[in-house]
Amino acid sequence: MASSGQKVVLITGCSSGIGLQIAVLLAKDEKKRYHVIATMRDVKKKDKLVEAAGDAYGKTLTLQPLDVCSDNSVRQCINSVKDRHIDILINNAGIGLLGPIESISVEEMKRVFETNFFGVVRMIKEVMPDMKKRRSGHIVVMSSVMGLQGVVFNDVYTASKFAMEGFCESLAVQLLKFNVNVSMIEPGPVHTEFETKMMEDVAKMEYPGADADTVRYFKDVYIPSSTDIFEAMGQTPEDIAKCTQKVIESPRPRFRNLTNSLYTPIVAMKYADETGGLSVHTFYNLLFNFGPLMHFTMSILKCLTCSCLRRRTISPN
Repeated sequence: MASSGQKVVLITGCSSGIGLQIAVLLAKDEKKRYHVIATMRDVKKKDKLVEAAGDAYGKTLTLQPLDVCSDNSVRQCINSVKDRHIDILINNAGIGLLGPIESISVEEMKRVFETNFFGVVRMIKEVMPDMKKRRSGHIVVMSSVMGLQGVVFNDVYTASKFAMEGFCESLAVQLLKFNVNVSMIEPGPVHTEFETKMMEDVAKMEYPGADADTVRYFKDVYIPSSTDIFEAMGQTPEDIAKCTQKVIESPRPRFRNLTNSLYTPIVAMKYADETGGLSVHTFYNLLFNFGPLMHFTMSILKCLTCSCLRRRTISPN
């Protein structure tokens, strides 16, 4: 239970990666300003979180089961909180999907939207009425740079993030009237166990339904380029956690928060040309016509992005 003066922070998807790091960072706050309710679908996977939290576990950090794809689970989780009082909701739970669209079933696509979009909607709908009533609250959504810029072979994942961006941008206007803030955290590539395993798995998979050329472009062109980008520009879950903490502690939190300034020109390029041609053709040329140059550029960038520079790329400051 939260002590007097502590803000209650509920975080989804805390079994690993970004969610785990945010939960631990806030729970270990030196001033003990937060009572963190870390949630995960399967509490049997709590060991990493418990170990990372250390002495904070059971004190400033508690654990609750939560499946964002279930109305009942969401309701039960919020009902378990004293007076249903959530000061800060951090929507982090999400899943990825990668590969040629011809080989992805509609059911697989629906599962991505069920978690990445409708999961967020369920959480917001459950906490929003109480926040509006109190005229206080902060809703944080872990989005992605792919919610702003489409990325080849990430069609469905990108679509789920675009949907979330549009939903939250629309909702943010209304909630300002009730003194409730909405903030999007928009990382680029992040080094997590999930991302590493996914990239390894997709390189070995077969893609029935997709033509041979498309599969070759995916495996021999996209995956190597994506790996280069991850190695050169990737951040850590700890980086994203620090950015999230800055956002929730800001007296005037921004709506959009790109965590990696190296991506700012890429996003800006999209909005510089209202026809969309500039960004589409630039990415096409980088991937299919200038692959060796891109690999060389990423290699140089990897050398330049020492830990000191990476720290400076963390937004929102």
